[in-house]
Amino acid sequence: MRVLILGGTAEARTLATLLAARPGLSVISSLAGRTSAPLLPPGEVRIGGFGGPAGLAGWLRASRVDAVVDATHPFAAVMSASAARACDDVGVPLLVLRRPGWTERDGDDWRRVPSIAAAAAVLPGTGRRALLTTGRQTLAAFAGLDEVWFLVRAVEPPEPPVPARMTLLLERGPFTIEGEEALLRAHRIDVVVTKDSGSPAVAAKLDAARLRRLPVVMVDRPPVSPGVPSVATARDAVAWVTGLPGAGVSPSGSGGA
Repeated sequence: MRVLILGGTAEARTLATLLAARPGLSVISSLAGRTSAPLLPPGEVRIGGFGGPAGLAGWLRASRVDAVVDATHPFAAVMSASAARACDDVGVPLLVLRRPGWTERDGDDWRRVPSIAAAAAVLPGTGRRALLTTGRQTLAAFAGLDEVWFLVRAVEPPEPPVPARMTLLLERGPFTIEGEEALLRAHRIDVVVTKDSGSPAVAAKLDAARLRRLPVVMVDRPPVSPGVPSVATARDAVAWVTGLPGAGVSPSGSGGA
């Protein structure tokens, strides 16, 4: 049985590790290729896009893929939509693996917004010195906000357009609460702008913002495609894969697994 994992997340790497250890399963992980040094999962890896839903559907047919797990970033809406359409066209089972989003706690001051554009719209009325961690591909939305100074944290350098008043910090998590609080204090940050990724590796900024009583502009996730089943953990995804007809193993690991 051939399983395609649309990856790029820690959950995708965990799933690839778990499935690769099971006999009777062939695992292929696909990465978008947007970072120069991605963290590679075990097993076969392909890097690059498919050319939209039609390209992905053709690749699924040619590669004789039996199941797809969409374990991309919660905000990879274009890829997720392409996967839903392609799998529907080809008749291949699709599962979405999404870690839970963050939950607001006592003392938090979150301003939830539906999009990056909405975050840019409310920001000038919320703060003047922002820690911006929405990703390098979102910076164009903030480029016209000359009244706001940005500390932009990203894994890779962004391409223009970017905010005129900006300092770039190239870092990859995990981060600590102590380190994040020191960062906010050193740069006199008065607002944090982020997406609800739910990643524990970068959640410390929310704890630091709570301790410093700072508002957080939180961009909500796009919804999962209608009709597509979804699970929250890699082990739940393993149970789904191994429960499919033709998997040759049971969710409990019997059948030689």
